[in-house]
Amino acid sequence: MKKLTLYLILLLLFTGSYLYSQKTVSKDNFTFQVQKEEGDLNNDKIDDRIVLEMDLEDETRPLRLQIFLSQPDKKLKRVVSSTKIIESQYPVDKKGEHNGNTIPDFFIEEGVLKMLTDINDRKSSYEFRLKQNNFELVKISRVLWDGKETTSETEIDLIKGTKIEYDRDFSPNKKNIRNTKLKPIKALPKIQDLSFSDLEKL
Repeated sequence: MKKLTLYLILLLLFTGSYLYSQKTVSKDNFTFQVQKEEGDLNNDKIDDRIVLEMDLEDETRPLRLQIFLSQPDKKLKRVVSSTKIIESQYPVDKKGEHNGNTIPDFFIEEGVLKMLTDINDRKSSYEFRLKQNNFELVKISRVLWDGKETTSETEIDLIKGTKIEYDRDFSPNKKNIRNTKLKPIKALPKIQDLSFSDLEKL
C-alpha cells in the first residue's frame, strides 16, 4: 500500500512538471518576413542584418525586430530581439480593428540604424548608435503637416539634451523656431527596452 501511494505521488509530480514545462516552452511563430536589411553597423566591413518578422498565427499580428551583428569568425550573432518596439497590427484594445498605421521601416545609413514611422500622420525618424552591443536612441526627428501650408517639425538630440521645434510656413517661407532644453538623461534608452508607446511619448 505504501509503495502504491509513493508511486502515485511520484506519478503526479512527474505529470505536473511535464505539463508545466510544456506550457513554458514558447513556439517561435514569427515566420513571415516583413523586411530584411543588411549593412555594416559595427564598422568591421562585414554586413550585419536587421530582420522584421510577423506572427501570422496570433490574431493580433505582432511583429518582432531582430538585429544580428557579425563576429570575428564572420558569423552573425543575434544581439537584439524585441516584440514591443512595434505595435501589433490588430491590437487587443482595437477589438479586431487595424491600428491604422503602416509598419515601420528600418535601414542602415553610414553605420547608423534608423527607424521610420508614420503614426497618426506624424512621420518620425529614430536614430540608434551601437555601443557595446547595445543600440542606444540618440536622435529623433518629426514632421506633422496640417494638410494646408504649414508643417510642425521637431528635432531632438538626446546626447546634447536639446529639442528644437519650429513651424515651417511654405507660402511666405517663414520659420518660427522654439528651442527647448531637455532634462538631462542619465542613460540613453536602449532599443530592446523601448516600446512603441515609449517612442511616441519622447
